[in-house]
Amino acid sequence: MSQILKVDNINVYYGAIHAIKGVSLEVNEGEIVTLIGSNGAGKSTTLKAISNLLHTKTGSIEFNGEKLAHVPPHKIVKMGLAHVPEGRRIFLQMSVQENLEMGAYTQSGKFFNEDIEMVYEQFPRLKERRKQIAGTLSGGEQQMLAMGRALMSRPKLLMLDEPSMGLAPILVEQIFDIIKELHKKGTTILLVEQNAQMALSVADRAYVMETGRITLSGTGKELATSDSVIKAYLGG
Repeated sequence: MSQILKVDNINVYYGAIHAIKGVSLEVNEGEIVTLIGSNGAGKSTTLKAISNLLHTKTGSIEFNGEKLAHVPPHKIVKMGLAHVPEGRRIFLQMSVQENLEMGAYTQSGKFFNEDIEMVYEQFPRLKERRKQIAGTLSGGEQQMLAMGRALMSRPKLLMLDEPSMGLAPILVEQIFDIIKELHKKGTTILLVEQNAQMALSVADRAYVMETGRITLSGTGKELATSDSVIKAYLGG
């Protein structure tokens, strides 16, 4: 398996606060890798650093062998790295279809019809609501739209930040079914998720973050049966 993302010893500061402390991780093509940890552990900050929405003080981030240090976020999307942020951040005043069109802005337009059909096939609910204003969708539908919009950029790596946040249990199951389906179709995924049990159940590999550091790593199965993980995150 070839490596698609390599994060090497990055440090990120919010002013005087040392938020990310020497974090290293990697994602190989075709994997689902998950970052789990409690609220405030630094998971979302790590994704923002990878997308260059936050600058790293030291260390390096490589995507498909290219260093991302001075690449603007929109060019990172064009390179094939899509980020579905925490809180979805869809365009609330636009229709579902217009949101998806915005997701394709880095593409030439050659595959637009094919891509939008693929998204509607993956998310039939969005097709039914394609003319609806995005701000009137339910939380689960907005999450689907955020994921669909990211897929319109034809990502080689899809980063999902807390996709189950604020959703009812039945919708959480649906979102994770979609993640499994995307993975089956060949999408490489880096998943940040507070629902450790669900995240570890779909992950090939996983990292545990605590107070800005990676404290544990292994396969999803290994961490799901680790005493310290069960105690801290799985209610054991």
